[in-house]
Amino acid sequence: MKFIESFPIKTDYTVVRSRSPLRISFCGGGTDVPPYPEQFGGCVLSCTIDKYAYVSIRPYVNRQIHVISEDQGLDVHFAPNGGENLEGRLDIAQAIFRRFSTSGLEFHITADAPPGSGLGSSSSMIVALIEALSRENGITLSKYQKAELAFQIERNDLGIVGGMQDQYAAAFGGFNFIEFEKNGVYVTPLRCSTELLSELHYHLLLVYTGNTRLSSNILAEQTANVLHQREKVMDSLAGMKELTHSLKRAFLKGRLLDFGQFLDEAWTLKRNLASAISNAHIEELYDTAKSAGAIGGKILGAGGGGHLLLFAPFNRRAKVRQAMEAAGARIVDFQFEDQGATSWLTTEETWAPAIPTSPPQLSGTERTLVQARS
Repeated sequence: MKFIESFPIKTDYTVVRSRSPLRISFCGGGTDVPPYPEQFGGCVLSCTIDKYAYVSIRPYVNRQIHVISEDQGLDVHFAPNGGENLEGRLDIAQAIFRRFSTSGLEFHITADAPPGSGLGSSSSMIVALIEALSRENGITLSKYQKAELAFQIERNDLGIVGGMQDQYAAAFGGFNFIEFEKNGVYVTPLRCSTELLSELHYHLLLVYTGNTRLSSNILAEQTANVLHQREKVMDSLAGMKELTHSLKRAFLKGRLLDFGQFLDEAWTLKRNLASAISNAHIEELYDTAKSAGAIGGKILGAGGGGHLLLFAPFNRRAKVRQAMEAAGARIVDFQFEDQGATSWLTTEETWAPAIPTSPPQLSGTERTLVQARS
């Protein structure tokens, strides 16, 4: 996608804020990871939840860039396009800044879930930054353009191995059936009643396993399996595509017990994609949940840790919740959301510290690492 390379400069002190939702992927994850969709086509069924990546922007001095990342424990100044080595801690932000020719801005970024949680937080943060910088520069991007640019930055600019679903989920929001083809990505929002959404929500439990994981290693193994056309992996991916269609039909027709059973079948297939998708801890939690009455579920994202999604009939849900907590897992309360990435302006004056009246003292490389905590 061709992208504008120069932008008007804002001169006021209005604060730009944005947020982009995290997502739950019910089925199809893996069929969106290149090179599979280009060769065979892929699809996912997913929804976004009221957990977000957040960005705030305000003007800064001397054309410097100042980034405060609560999640990484960083408070960093650096020169625009300076190529400073920040040891990988702000690679994503720097890649986006280069795309937007960013300078003279201060960023405050945080998310409701860490990278490796299985909720798509890294891609959601990229979409939130794109949303905020587009608003800052007076640029209007469609939801498709935001998602495509986020994908280009994450996968092409930075070379991070991964799929295509997270960027589109964050940009669009809501319940979506997303198809990945050689010639493009197509998002179909699912029209359903508030009653159906409430009923589905009543059957779901989101469980934090207590561990995060590095998804790129798992996805790199899956990619290699696809490149080598490993029969078990290829059959599993084809089966997951069929189950994704079955899940969509079951959901739209209100057959929620079938929906839960399809989740269980999808998890069985997902385990075949790479060796580290599941582990003893995940299997123990899943077996405990099913013994307590859960019908189905799956680990979210690439696998290996993060969040486990469970489906339980309403009269067994409390027992499953108690079993998960007794096993040391944490239940995460959530609601569905349908907005996708959004931004707004404010003149809020409580941001601390105040905008400095003189430039920060910089080193010869024009970079000062003010604080590094991890």
